[in-house]
Amino acid sequence: MIFTKRGTLAASLTACALAAATVLAGCSTGAADDAESSDGGSETVRIGVVGASDAYWQTFTDAAADEGITVELVDFTDYNQPNPALAEDELDLNQFQHIQYLADYNVSNDDDLVTVGATAIYPLGVFSTKHADLADIPDGGTVAIPSDPSNRARALNVLQSAELIELSDGGTLFSTPDDVDAAKSKVEVTEMDASFTATSLADVDAAVVNNDFVTDAGLEFSEALYQDDPSDEGAKYFINIFAARADDADNETFAKLIEIYQTNEEVQAGVFENSGDSAILLDTPAAELQEIQDDAEAQIAESKG
Repeated sequence: MIFTKRGTLAASLTACALAAATVLAGCSTGAADDAESSDGGSETVRIGVVGASDAYWQTFTDAAADEGITVELVDFTDYNQPNPALAEDELDLNQFQHIQYLADYNVSNDDDLVTVGATAIYPLGVFSTKHADLADIPDGGTVAIPSDPSNRARALNVLQSAELIELSDGGTLFSTPDDVDAAKSKVEVTEMDASFTATSLADVDAAVVNNDFVTDAGLEFSEALYQDDPSDEGAKYFINIFAARADDADNETFAKLIEIYQTNEEVQAGVFENSGDSAILLDTPAAELQEIQDDAEAQIAESKG
């Protein structure tokens, strides 16, 4: 089995409403050193995220504090910043990306960030504020997709599965808009930063919107006209993860934080609820995740020649 499913939590299990988390906007000038609290036993860990206002992060922060770990969340507005910040020691961990995205980052930047813990797989959905059904999208309509390579390829495969486009390469982890067979496709594809696909809905017929930006755009997960199946075998590359620097792969404090994320019932309920009850929550072993990352990096390196 490629990944371990923790199981679908009951929708009635909800996270408690707690005080607001410590959120720092953007990047700092350096990662926090271990710091002692008033009780002399607390460590500080800075985690980069996209969407620090999501309620489950406060639940997670409080649960970590109970274990003597102070979590400082560093909030980013797009996907281009957290990996460089981690590589440059401005963060201790980040949690915003799937394995394929991290693999592409490492290959493109000759870096060696590693996967240290699983969180969930989220479906990738097609949304529209103009049309109530896929069939209503007109011939020659425009659909926006994320422009980063890993999410771009996944989005194109979603559109092909939805029968809105046909890809001449059959659909791979490396598909690009150049692979769209215009003569056999119903719609045209336009690329933009992932953070803009949802806000572009007034100007396009539909958009593929990453999970992080759905609720912030006032959308509901249930409104998706179509989405992929996160339980498919091929979805293993899209397991969302905690990432660290290679030297911290075996950091015991980080392992404790990942355990809290994966086993605390209130945290898990919050993650599930925040996803519109669509997430598949995971506790896949880190070694297995790293094997998937290594495989993805090898494929990416080969594709780049």
